[in-house]
Amino acid sequence: MKKLENKIVVVTGAGAGLGKAIATLFAANGAKVVAADIDEAALSVLEKEITAVGGIVKTVKANMGINVDIDAMVQTAVDNYGTVDILVNNAGVMDDFSPVADVTDVMWDRVMKINVDGPFRAMRAVLKIMLAKNTGSIINIASVGGLYGARAGAAYTASKHALIGLTKNTGYMYAKTGVRCNAIAPGAMNTNIASTIDFAHLPALALVNERIMPGMALNPRASEPVEVANIALFLASDDASFVNAATITADGGWTAY
Repeated sequence: MKKLENKIVVVTGAGAGLGKAIATLFAANGAKVVAADIDEAALSVLEKEITAVGGIVKTVKANMGINVDIDAMVQTAVDNYGTVDILVNNAGVMDDFSPVADVTDVMWDRVMKINVDGPFRAMRAVLKIMLAKNTGSIINIASVGGLYGARAGAAYTASKHALIGLTKNTGYMYAKTGVRCNAIAPGAMNTNIASTIDFAHLPALALVNERIMPGMALNPRASEPVEVANIALFLASDDASFVNAATITADGGWTAY
């Protein structure tokens, strides 16, 4: 039997990178997937790829910074499949590596809205469903930037620390209900999240080069998305029935130094 046979899964940021890898892997393991992303063209490609190999997927355009989009995303799962069993909060954005003195209100608000507010609202929506049936799994894609202080700028670092804190609180508070909440903290990954950073025009380039980049050189390698997707599959499955309020680091040993 497949690990997620007939489970109803919502995956955010599913159009590319890790989100696409998770949606594809979960569908291959029997899940009925609701794939959400802001890129409708990418969702169309994903849908064709999953259905071509017999998977089940429903796509929905959703911006995790817009409340009504989040509500519509969860409602899509309920309308099409009747429930939500698993939520993967994968959608996220990077900052521009600015330390606090250089962070603009626009940057701070954007990062917090998508990296923290969006996952929180999605969790709140699905928890109403999960708690009513005393079962469910929430997986938040955090970052080693949520465990350490120099993998990004102040906004991204704070957002991922907040997401890990939200994960711990949720997992602990609902531990007796049958609902689990865990996080994954990837290191560098071969996705397009860094493509929006203009490294040549960072607000505090000299400080970034001095304080952050030396540690980046210690990274043994970047992961492929499927390597982290496999961890998400474990956390979503019954194999992880006793794993709750945990953060699993997936960085090839980078942070062991």
